[in-house]
Amino acid sequence: MIRAIVLDIEGTTSPTDAVREDLYGYTERRLPGWLAENATDTAESVLTETRELAGEPGADTDRVAEILTGWLRSDVKAAPLKAAQGAICAQGFRAGELFGRFFADVAPALAAWRESGLPLYVYSSGSERNQRDWFAHAESGDLSGLISGHFDLVTAGPKREAASYALIAERIGIPPAEILFLSDHPDELDAAAEAGWQVIGVHRPDEPNLPRPPHRWVGSFDEIEVGADT
Repeated sequence: MIRAIVLDIEGTTSPTDAVREDLYGYTERRLPGWLAENATDTAESVLTETRELAGEPGADTDRVAEILTGWLRSDVKAAPLKAAQGAICAQGFRAGELFGRFFADVAPALAAWRESGLPLYVYSSGSERNQRDWFAHAESGDLSGLISGHFDLVTAGPKREAASYALIAERIGIPPAEILFLSDHPDELDAAAEAGWQVIGVHRPDEPNLPRPPHRWVGSFDEIEVGADT
């Protein structure tokens, strides 16, 4: 039996290029100015944590911007980078310069699953702030009401570690065996399965992560029937 569904975003609900080009590009263009303008305010913790992680306690804001930009281009899942990205992109969503892009099958499936009584959660490497904005400012309209909760690297931990999925199960109060995780990344599916979750891989055309046994893989949410033996 499935009593909850947890969703990955990049490559699963949304095209990878939507995240990499839209959010990452927007962040990179505005990062130096945001750090300089908010060095004693919202960017202070980002500056401090980046210096610590990089081992450069004396780095000025320009150098921190270089470090964070390098991490962004290399897709490093660092907490201060995700915090900066969340704050910067929040401005873009509210200014109408950014929108959440979703595959066509996603919104109808989410609505149907919620209608059937299943709570839906998101677990992504992007900050919870970015996740909420991505759904709230979707191109097709506000999808935030379909989501019961969000988890990121700070609140749940690394996505390739079973302990992170155990923590999420504990927080949502549902036994691991009754949670279904949907992701395009085989390593994430492995970790969730190790934690006792049910998993289904999602591989869409032109997306980079390739299917890998032993998991079941689908090309669309339309192929997923949530029942007792999912």
